[in-house]
Amino acid sequence: MSAAKAAALPAHTHDRAAHKTHKDVLNRLRRATGHLQTISGMIESGRECGDIAQQMHAVIRALEEAKSTLIHDHIEHCLEDAIGPVSREQRMTIDNFKKITRYL
Repeated sequence: MSAAKAAALPAHTHDRAAHKTHKDVLNRLRRATGHLQTISGMIESGRECGDIAQQMHAVIRALEEAKSTLIHDHIEHCLEDAIGPVSREQRMTIDNFKKITRYL
């Protein structure tokens, strides 16, 4: 989806209390920020490339975990709220969708 199309969509609003994992996402992002600062210092001080790459890997993993947590939280809360009550067959389809998103 283009940025223009995304901007044209109505804003997603909800009760902040529904997202219990946002604290976890913020903690992961703060850790990633700390790692990035460490990496900058490592490069400036001439540390070994292997050590720098290891820290970069940690930042990428922290961001991937934060993204995954956010997406799964959105599916669990926002999607469920939008769908509302559904038939047993539709529930199975939704549950299967949730299962497969674990591979994101």
